Amino acid sequence: MEDELYRENILEHYKHPRNFGTLDPCTIHHKENNPICGDAIELFLIIEKNKVKEVKFSGQGCAISMASASLLTEKIKGMSIEEIKKFNQKDILAMLGISLDTLRIKCALLSLKTLNRSLELWKN
Repeated sequence: MEDELYRENILEHYKHPRNFGTLDPCTIHHKENNPICGDAIELFLIIEKNKVKEVKFSGQGCAISMASASLLTEKIKGMSIEEIKKFNQKDILAMLGISLDTLRIKCALLSLKTLNRSLELWKN
C-alpha cells in the first residue's frame, strides 16, 4: 500500500512537475544527460547569500528522472550550499520512496548529478 502511494506521488510530480521552467538571468546554469536512456536535466539556480533563492529545471525523460528533479528542486529551495552539498544517493532514493533497479537508479540520480556538477563549476 505504501509503495503505491509513492508511485502515485512520482506520477504526480511527473505530470505536474514543481519548479519546471527556466530562469534568466541566473547564477548557475548547467545541463546533464543520461545517454543510455535519453533523459536530460537542465538546472537553473539563483544563489544569494550562499543560499538557493530560486531554482528551476527543464528537460525530458522518464517519470523517475522528472519526478526526482521536481522533488529535489522543492527540497533545495531556501537551503544553503553547504547543506545541499551533503545530499547523496540515499537522500534522493528516500524522497522517491520506491525500490529501483540499476538502470532506474541512474534516472533517479540524474538531477543530483546535475546539481552537484553545477556547484562544482560555479565560481562564487
